[in-house]
Amino acid sequence: MMTDLIMFGLFLLVVLLLAWPLSKYMANVFMMERTSFDRLFQPVERMLYRLAGINPEQEMNWRQYAGALLMFNVLGAAAVFLIQLLQGGLIWNPANFSGVSPWHLALNTAVSFMTNTNWQAYGGESTMSYFTQMTALTVQNFVSAAVGLAAAVALIRGLTRKSVSTIGNFWVDLVRGTLRVLLPLAIIFTLLLVQQGAIQNLSAYLTVQTLEGAEQTLAMGPVASQEAIKMLGTNGGGFFNANSAHPFENPTPLTNFLQAVSIFLIPTALVLAFGWIAQDRRQGYAILATMVLLFVLMLIGTYLSELHGNPNLAGWGVDGPTAMEGKEVRFGIAGSALFATVTTAASCGAVNAMHDSFTPLGGLFPLLQMQLGEVIIGGVGAGFYGMMLFVILTVFIVGLMVGRTPEYLGKKIEARETKMATLGILFPSVTILTSSAIAVVTEPGIASIFNPGPHGLSEILYAFSSAAGNNGSAFGGLSANTPFYNGMLAVGMLIGRFGVILPILAIAGSMAGKRVSPPGPGTFPTTGGLFVLLLAGIVLIVGALTFLPVLTLGPIVEQLLMLQGTAF
Repeated sequence: MMTDLIMFGLFLLVVLLLAWPLSKYMANVFMMERTSFDRLFQPVERMLYRLAGINPEQEMNWRQYAGALLMFNVLGAAAVFLIQLLQGGLIWNPANFSGVSPWHLALNTAVSFMTNTNWQAYGGESTMSYFTQMTALTVQNFVSAAVGLAAAVALIRGLTRKSVSTIGNFWVDLVRGTLRVLLPLAIIFTLLLVQQGAIQNLSAYLTVQTLEGAEQTLAMGPVASQEAIKMLGTNGGGFFNANSAHPFENPTPLTNFLQAVSIFLIPTALVLAFGWIAQDRRQGYAILATMVLLFVLMLIGTYLSELHGNPNLAGWGVDGPTAMEGKEVRFGIAGSALFATVTTAASCGAVNAMHDSFTPLGGLFPLLQMQLGEVIIGGVGAGFYGMMLFVILTVFIVGLMVGRTPEYLGKKIEARETKMATLGILFPSVTILTSSAIAVVTEPGIASIFNPGPHGLSEILYAFSSAAGNNGSAFGGLSANTPFYNGMLAVGMLIGRFGVILPILAIAGSMAGKRVSPPGPGTFPTTGGLFVLLLAGIVLIVGALTFLPVLTLGPIVEQLLMLQGTAF
């Protein structure tokens, strides 16, 4: 156990050490300050702006910014949808796959990758050609992450600018986020994965003879490059159906550790970059401290639950009763618990173990992280702006307690910002609960459940939490490739993405136009330990009030029944 705790501590240390220099670089990139790589990137950027007819000097108000963002995402989803339908006649299709069918699976996948969710109701190596994987899915892995970055940067500008009506240029933020942040990191990480044994080729599938004399087909493909951006962009969609449990995607314990680090890298750096841009690094420290505090609580809960396993099947496990069920022996309990907690904290959705095989409480903590809004580190951009909704709510509640107009960074938090923050928090929550309720009372929803009782409810709840949280991981045990679930989950992904981004951009536009007032005697500091505890408490209380009843009917009841000897 001590070795596991050392690994957890080392993980956080490595993330923070790597995120620190990256944060300063990202702050310079998005504040249009000089960097060491300007000579490399500026000519490419100018060429892209000319080809697209974009004036990079022209800034946008929040409505224009939102309009450009929505238009780009709609066109991106349409492109992914068409490539899937037409892949049978396109190049780089050594397995001769026909177009993706049925059409509602292709639509669900297009929405999934466009919204940075990467929910997969298909098996990658048995459905998608190399061309589709590279030009549709991997491209969206880059640009969907860049869209999240752009929305977060727009909010930072709104919070830090004074008495202006603009929050930047979406096209410039998109290009700089892709070229200057995501692409270089992805190239470096791809090379690391290849060195460790992840495959990267365009070869035809191989048919080999097993030791037993049977024939087995091994899928090939450009795996490492998709794996790198899948992690760095907090996307999560695997080249293979087994995702990061597959040895071609995640070959060694070292790659397992590095993949977990890469998931947290950019979201952590962005929070620190906020401190640089706000010219008060303590602001970034306070938000990051809140995220890390919540993450550690969730990690401990998941790890201890899995360490004890299921007492009804004693003797099957390694370190405890059935502790290794559903896990890769290469990674063990600690590596699986860490990865599961990281991927659901950061809205990544990559998995290296079967969450459906976790103990009920071991599955509850990843589920709860998604339901809290993916704000515990969170996705690229999405984690920061999601947590800022809770920051606004916390500051508002503190203002009510002391009888003073709430402020953040010297700007008044008024009715408009509070309403938008409330909407951004409520949209995903209402979507999760409403969709789950519909699924458990309708025949198409119930027909896909493989497990009865509270475990079946957990499977449905996990699916809609994953969709609305733009996470993409699957609990398993739910046959989701049906018209009902493909349609319902696609709607959940759209609401979870744009039901948060649009209120965020509205807040950015409103805050950008405000003047900054100097702090007074009644100003509540948002940089100390008290604020960290209040913010963490608000996140947990809102989650508890919203989801405790349904969690009680699902994993909590199942845990109690498991202790009494009942399994589902």
